[in-house]
Amino acid sequence: MNQKPLAQKSTKTLTRRDVVLKINSEIKITQQEASEALSIILDSISDCLADGGHVEFRDFGVFEIVTRKSRIGRNPNKPEDVVVIPARKVVKFKPGKRLRKIVSEDSDS
Repeated sequence: MNQKPLAQKSTKTLTRRDVVLKINSEIKITQQEASEALSIILDSISDCLADGGHVEFRDFGVFEIVTRKSRIGRNPNKPEDVVVIPARKVVKFKPGKRLRKIVSEDSDS
């Protein structure tokens, strides 16, 4: 199976529509079915992360929830004003081996 990245050497943004069209052309299902499949996948990822889990796609990467510590910030217009930035949960993505290799090869050219 020939595995190529979806967007090769391009500064273009890959949109949901682009992915739906790629699925449609690669596995010959309707755009509606491809859109529904993509929605199910994205909902599954979101639900897992919302429940505190992590999502792992071998060789692509891992999505996980991490908590950013609270910290002190400053208003750039009034540096004397101290603002407390509260702790919050954020999604962290750690790229997998294959993705790191693809990105690294693209930057070498």
